[in-house]
Amino acid sequence: MDEFLKWYFSDRPVIAAMLGADGYDHTLGDFTAEAWQNREREQARWLERLSKAEAPTLDDAIDRDLVVSQLRGNIAMASWPVWRRDPSVYLGSIFTAMYNPFQNRLKPEPELVSAAISRLAEVPGVLAACRANLDPDLAAPLLVKRGLGQARTGRNFLTRTIPSMVEDPELRAKLAEAAEPAAQAFDDIVTFLEGFECGGTWRMGERLYSTLLREREMLGYGAAELHEKGKAAWAELDARMQEVAVKVNGSRDWRAAMEVVMDDHAPTLDDMRAEYEAETRRAREFVREHDLVTFAEGEECLVLPSAEYNRPVLAVAHYLAPPPLSASRRGVFFVPYTPDDFTPEQVRQRLRTNARAQMPSIAVHEAYPGHHWHLSYIAENPRTVRKVFRTPYFVEGWALYVEKLLHEHGYFDTPATELAHLDFRIFRAARIIVDTALHCEDMSIEEAETFMSTKASLSPGTAQGEVNRYCAWPTQAPSYLTGAIEIDRIRESFTGGLKEFHDRIAGSGGLPLGLAEKVALA
Repeated sequence: MDEFLKWYFSDRPVIAAMLGADGYDHTLGDFTAEAWQNREREQARWLERLSKAEAPTLDDAIDRDLVVSQLRGNIAMASWPVWRRDPSVYLGSIFTAMYNPFQNRLKPEPELVSAAISRLAEVPGVLAACRANLDPDLAAPLLVKRGLGQARTGRNFLTRTIPSMVEDPELRAKLAEAAEPAAQAFDDIVTFLEGFECGGTWRMGERLYSTLLREREMLGYGAAELHEKGKAAWAELDARMQEVAVKVNGSRDWRAAMEVVMDDHAPTLDDMRAEYEAETRRAREFVREHDLVTFAEGEECLVLPSAEYNRPVLAVAHYLAPPPLSASRRGVFFVPYTPDDFTPEQVRQRLRTNARAQMPSIAVHEAYPGHHWHLSYIAENPRTVRKVFRTPYFVEGWALYVEKLLHEHGYFDTPATELAHLDFRIFRAARIIVDTALHCEDMSIEEAETFMSTKASLSPGTAQGEVNRYCAWPTQAPSYLTGAIEIDRIRESFTGGLKEFHDRIAGSGGLPLGLAEKVALA
């Protein structure tokens, strides 16, 4: 396993540095076609070798099977080469590599600036590889347009945002100067993408989608069964929400009730962030008072505006974990600010989809005992591979599971917050239905947007951003409710206490659910 991780880190230095591994923060890595093809061959070799490896203990077997599941998923994806289809593969790596070190601050500022300058020198090469590798027959116009929105933020991000994170004036000026060639490369990729004509599809297809569910996520079922699970969950939640809606506005129409709920929101984006910070503190105290989990020593969760480069592609709250291979236990809950070019009405809609009654669910999901608690706690796990690989079917499943957990303990203590809690859950059921239908059937983007804005309480603009994300990231959207349901099922078979269950299953990592069940019930 140590040999495998050494290869994995050297092949993916941005990921290695993001995890907190030493020695990888001066390079972006090789993004040429040859490098992608070599990676595919090496993954097949590692799969063969690890599949034959003996595992003397259960923990060793879990480690091996975790890596094998990831490799099987990656090898299956070779038939759907994202590096030929989607410019965000290249852009996202650059943004992450430049932003995270200054946000996490694991090293002295001069070292951070030195590493950033080295990476800036490689940006033109990475973007040149993007231009060379994108295949007009495979790349989908939707994905190229999505990447173009990110690319347009590149110049400002590199020449202003990143230098503004440097405190020393001389180092700041040095970094800004070094950023200019990279910024020019971003200008060039914007021009390229604006003129890039392509005709590929974003639809993954049922065969690969189901393969990923079975091989990578270890779920034991494919897309068709997942689709039906989503429909059944939606119908059950719909009935429950009609009952709660009566308490909100006297009607069984929960969509109308949610419209009333969403009208009570913070007046500005900055006020929204401040209110989220207060709610995050309240959630932490509630979890501690009810003794639901064990907290990591020294954990801390900041609540900050979302990074500028993410605003065109992420319309929802999200979380940056502390690098698990480092000593840091400080994570960041990012509040979803809008891009600078949004109209006042678009900003108002963003505020409405982060209404005051919705904030408790979101703070629980992103912070306590959701993502922040979980990912700061697993950083304590002594097994390195558990900190390197995790699946959204557990990580996002856990965050939605704990929303229900806190509901059971009385955290959502008004009809409005209870309705909002259920609305977030039915939203995740709608995601299952839409994601599987988009990629495995023939649901159109317009039909998907209408579904998300009528079967969940999303504004048309937010629904558009959500569906855009599903097209770009197949199989991820169903992970939330799917994982939550599976964790609930496993809990029913656990014979110990609730806190013991949480510490064991979540502390074991972000495992595929089949492996998480083995750990919990061993």
